[in-house]
Amino acid sequence: MGLPAGVTPAMVWAVLIPVCIVTVALRALPFSFLKLLKGSPFIEFLGVYMPVGVMTVLVVYTIGGAVESPGGAAAALIASALTLGLHAWRRSPGLSIFTGTLAYMTLVNLVF
Repeated sequence: MGLPAGVTPAMVWAVLIPVCIVTVALRALPFSFLKLLKGSPFIEFLGVYMPVGVMTVLVVYTIGGAVESPGGAAAALIASALTLGLHAWRRSPGLSIFTGTLAYMTLVNLVF
């Protein structure tokens, strides 16, 4: 079955099932608190500013990490500029992120 010697399928399931339950519970738990905090000024503040903060951190991390990767910072900067320009034009986060990711992957794998 491809398992190491001494490991049975029952042992694998005995680990996977609790890990799955804990993972799902930890991901669902914050949403149960949102009902209690609905209308809170702090939650409204986070709803407005957190997406921008998360995207900023991701952009800085991507461009910083791209310096040593194939394509270098040029591919990341070109894809970032395309993403920013498309978002300024269309105001569609999904379209902007998808297109920017596609452009970056194309530049890294095909062009550079």
